[in-house]
Amino acid sequence: MQVLIVKTSSMGDVLHTLPALTDAMNAIPGIRFDWVVEEDFAQIPSWHPAVDRVLPIALRRWRKHWFGSLQREERVRFRQALQSRHYDIIIDAQGLIKSAALVTRLAKGIKHGLDSRSAREPFASWWYDQRHEVARQQHAVERTRELFAKSLGYEKPATAGDYAIAAHFLSHPVHDTQRYLVFLHATTRDNKHWPETHWRALIKLMQSTGLQIKLPWGAEHEHQRARRLAADFDFVEVLPKLTLEAVARTLAGARAVVSVDTGLSHLAAALNRPNITLYGPTDPGLIGGYGQNQHVLRPAQGHEMADISASAVAEALRPLIVAVE
Repeated sequence: MQVLIVKTSSMGDVLHTLPALTDAMNAIPGIRFDWVVEEDFAQIPSWHPAVDRVLPIALRRWRKHWFGSLQREERVRFRQALQSRHYDIIIDAQGLIKSAALVTRLAKGIKHGLDSRSAREPFASWWYDQRHEVARQQHAVERTRELFAKSLGYEKPATAGDYAIAAHFLSHPVHDTQRYLVFLHATTRDNKHWPETHWRALIKLMQSTGLQIKLPWGAEHEHQRARRLAADFDFVEVLPKLTLEAVARTLAGARAVVSVDTGLSHLAAALNRPNITLYGPTDPGLIGGYGQNQHVLRPAQGHEMADISASAVAEALRPLIVAVE
């Protein structure tokens, strides 16, 4: 059976789709997937053993210059690639009008998706041949697992979902003799940042553990923050700019991770790394870290990230370090 998945973004949403593929792979021998995904996240589907072909799309970039000649040419090539194969089933796991109208509608095969009561944008269901009701009040991973089970005709497993990507990185481990932690300090919204003074206090509290600390970054302002966090600490390494694959490989070798609310926190969860995620204004609720050894710290009152103390994080982190020794 050949299946097309339409799940384009964000990083967390793409990662949250992986356990549904594992369910399907275990339930239907020989099933294979192609996957339409935003170009920035195109590496992620390739890590799963059931994925054959990744079809990168650039909706975010195209929107800025929709009628540009380069963008038109890229859309033509994408459409040709999309329509080069007829699929037994197409699953639109995005549930948005843009994914349904610009991608799912053009693909060849029977189209499945959420019904109007279940989709984030109800009108998206107009473009599906088969519509499925999936309860909203469950974690995003479980919602997607249920959608796949109903679309492909098997019973959703009662066991916890398995991302099935950790083995990809364990087979090619980071060559690093140092035991280390990874601190994911970068996120998109200012009010989701943990203060730099708190990060440096936590770093100082970790000095006695003998562990190295690695600081990844993406944009230049994140690079500068990492340099400030590492200043005067010889056991803290500011990593070079890495591809998503290289970041994942670094996370896979970590003893534990401390993160703010960011896509890379979900990547740590998908790699089964012990992870403490700091939440302030956002509620982890039904979209928080899903997986083994995932822990949440929130302010005792209010939503200010500064109200989470470095000592509280250190106290939560130490048992995780000991557990993997």
